[in-house]
Amino acid sequence: MIVIDATSPVPPFEQLRAQLAKQIQERTLAVGTRLPTIRHLAADLGLAVNTVGRAYRELEEAGLIETRGRAGSFVSASGEEGRERARQAAADYAAVIASVGIDPGEAIRIVQAALRSGTTAPSSP
Repeated sequence: MIVIDATSPVPPFEQLRAQLAKQIQERTLAVGTRLPTIRHLAADLGLAVNTVGRAYRELEEAGLIETRGRAGSFVSASGEEGRERARQAAADYAAVIASVGIDPGEAIRIVQAALRSGTTAPSSP
C-alpha cells in the first residue's frame, strides 16, 4: 500500500519512489510484478500524472523497474544485480578497513556519513 503525506516536506514523487523502492527491495513486490499504469496510480493516489511518471522514471534509471512499452512497467530482475554489486562493494570495503586497521565502529560511521552526504565513488565496469 502506498500512502502519500500531503503535509510532508518530502515531494510526492519522492515519497512514491521511496515506497515502491522499499517494497521492491524487501521483495513485497516480486520480480516480474506488473505495476499499475501511471494514469491509474495517479488517479488512485490523487497525484498528477507527471508526478507518478517521474517516480517511475527514477525507479527505471535505478534498475528497479523496466517499462515494456504498451505492456506496462514491471519489477525488474536487475534490482538483484544491484544488491549483488552492493554486497561485493561491502566485502571490498571490509577488506580495505581490515588492511588499514580501522575499527569496525569507525568504518560504519564513515559509511553512514557517505550515505548522508550522497558521496559516491565512480563505478567500475
